[in-house]
Amino acid sequence: MAMSIFDWFAENKSRANEAKNTATEQYPEREIPDGLWHKCKSCGVLTYIKDLKANLMVCPECGYHNQVDAPERIAQLIDTDTWQEVNAHLQSCDPLGFRDRKPYSERLKESQSATGINDGVITGTGKINGNPTALAVMDFRFMGGSMGSVVGEKITRIVELATSQHLPVIIVCASGGARMQEGILSLMQMAKTSAALDRQRQAGLPYIAVLTNPTTGGVTASFAMLGDIILAEPKALIAFTGRRVIEQTLKQKIPDDFQSAEYLLAHGFVDAVVPRLQMKQTLTTILSLHRHRASKLAAY
Repeated sequence: MAMSIFDWFAENKSRANEAKNTATEQYPEREIPDGLWHKCKSCGVLTYIKDLKANLMVCPECGYHNQVDAPERIAQLIDTDTWQEVNAHLQSCDPLGFRDRKPYSERLKESQSATGINDGVITGTGKINGNPTALAVMDFRFMGGSMGSVVGEKITRIVELATSQHLPVIIVCASGGARMQEGILSLMQMAKTSAALDRQRQAGLPYIAVLTNPTTGGVTASFAMLGDIILAEPKALIAFTGRRVIEQTLKQKIPDDFQSAEYLLAHGFVDAVVPRLQMKQTLTTILSLHRHRASKLAAY
């Protein structure tokens, strides 16, 4: 009796399943532990996470700059055994009793638990290839790097410390802007940090701003754009407000690269776009030139 087409498919499916099971028994699939590989958001290439970290979280295939947290950024820039953190104890309170889907106080505790830091910036002093400096590094993991009272206070204090100790200041910016949960108290930080940086300028001491992806909102509207020298990482988003808001306000389309570091460089808003692998050496050159100039002035 001739085999029907349905019987033929059923028989072949059964044989295929048997072959698959045999292959699985002979060559069982290996489980790949989490955290070993990283898929690039730009080119999709898989990179061994250890190699990616050795390359400062820059994709070796396409050069895409992944976000790095504040402790890692400090390790990339500051010489070993020279870092001294200051004001680490400062923590935000909830002055407005703000609540959206959950209380602001609860969001703070969640961010502190997830990041291991008390707020959105780490400040301290250290050396960059032997050059003493005061450094503030924002951490986007902590509520989008938003600027609340503690962020503003810590940046103001590190600038004031630098002024009193005659140190240059470097601020690495990464922020979604002002922290809405603190209302006007958050917006006040724009003026406070700007005033501290003006006193640093009047003392003849340099301030270098390093803009990373993203740098937006009230941070861009204050200390991020006040640097004597402003550096940016490649393709970093740098803006005050979002593309959609600008287009709706202007009633016209804006260029695709309008808010990129490269666009701002071409239009004079930043002084240089510096790849992360070259950032420490670039900062070293700038700081060394300042020390040389300062020593010559002191001689007179």
